Amino acid sequence: MPEALKPQHAESVEIRMLKPGPGNGIPNNDRYPAVLAKKALGDSHDDMAVRALLESNGWGGTWTWRVFDYHHFHPDAFEALAVASGTARLILGGPQGDELEVEPGDVAILPPGFGHKQISGSSDFRICGAYPPGQEDYAVIRAEQGFGDEMLRQIEAVPFPQTDPVWGGEGPLLTRLKGSG
Repeated sequence: MPEALKPQHAESVEIRMLKPGPGNGIPNNDRYPAVLAKKALGDSHDDMAVRALLESNGWGGTWTWRVFDYHHFHPDAFEALAVASGTARLILGGPQGDELEVEPGDVAILPPGFGHKQISGSSDFRICGAYPPGQEDYAVIRAEQGFGDEMLRQIEAVPFPQTDPVWGGEGPLLTRLKGSG
């Protein structure tokens, strides 16, 4: 069993908010931004330790892999993504979004409807995903499928997470996410 993972002190972590508008088949989320905490978990970790941390804070449906290499979104779930090892270039927010480099320890929460795609990654890149209770069985919608009013209503109806996936309770990722909604 991996050693318990402890996140960095929240006060020392840079949290960035991303809020691109809709377009190119990606709705994003007009209520909530994506939040990205750089090095929230420090350096590289065993993916099982990262998943155990997310699960201990009430997020389930965990997996380890990479991000799909096409623009997509989930209309029915908030998604936490935590980099266990390696680096990757992601675009968050669809083609009109932000292209960024992620590295070990980075953690993001993507709200429902928020586009994401992996552009490239190192051979050792491993990212862990997790979802709030009841949101583990999510849909994957490709950008070319687009979205309409019914899907926008679905996105708006997704329940807000009850706990921060990294720090638990009303941690800084959840607070920043909620503060902008």
